[in-house]
Amino acid sequence: MMRTRFENQLKELNDALIFLGAECEDCLTYSMQALVTGQKVMIERAMECEKNTDSKKREIQAMCMRILQQQQPVAGDLRVVSAALRMIIDMERIADQGSDIAEISSHVDFTKSEFNKLLTKMADITIKMLNTAVSAFVKRDSAVAASVEAMDNEVDEFFLKEKSILVEMMSGSEKTDEKTAEQMLETLMIAKYFERIGDHTVNIAHSVLGMLDDGTGRRQG
Repeated sequence: MMRTRFENQLKELNDALIFLGAECEDCLTYSMQALVTGQKVMIERAMECEKNTDSKKREIQAMCMRILQQQQPVAGDLRVVSAALRMIIDMERIADQGSDIAEISSHVDFTKSEFNKLLTKMADITIKMLNTAVSAFVKRDSAVAASVEAMDNEVDEFFLKEKSILVEMMSGSEKTDEKTAEQMLETLMIAKYFERIGDHTVNIAHSVLGMLDDGTGRRQG
């Protein structure tokens, strides 16, 4: 009976993490749409998603505390709860950085930016990474979790490419008008945000891998 209740609580935890992951993904999607379209509604939606992640994070923290207080979790169960508590910290930061990207679009016009294509690719990869990392937790699949790091390498490559292009443009131009210079600097900032989002997602994947490590060098899943 006690174990059945615990399994139900773990299912609730899975569902909550799936919801939190989806909110983070939506935040990134809306933030990128805000950049490309300049629509205020997309900025507002990104900000709303960020607020939702804050409240969901607190809800999951409380859920984990109840599990620890009401149940008698064994080592494997403790690893699951500990992984969830680590994951939600990185998810909250992902949403924070997504909303920061949306905020940039509120004062800098990116609707005709030549960098949107590269930034969109970075957004798409980080969203896929996050979805994969959360799926790895739910499925208890170490191979899926391990695949996240390879995707992060792509994000890093895009960041370096973006940075190289911007540096070359800035150094090759005798005079850049203030509006263009601001857009270049903010483009680099956005690319950096996506790089950090990739790093946070790798942290999530590492939390899953740590959860699946039984201490003998073998991993479940």
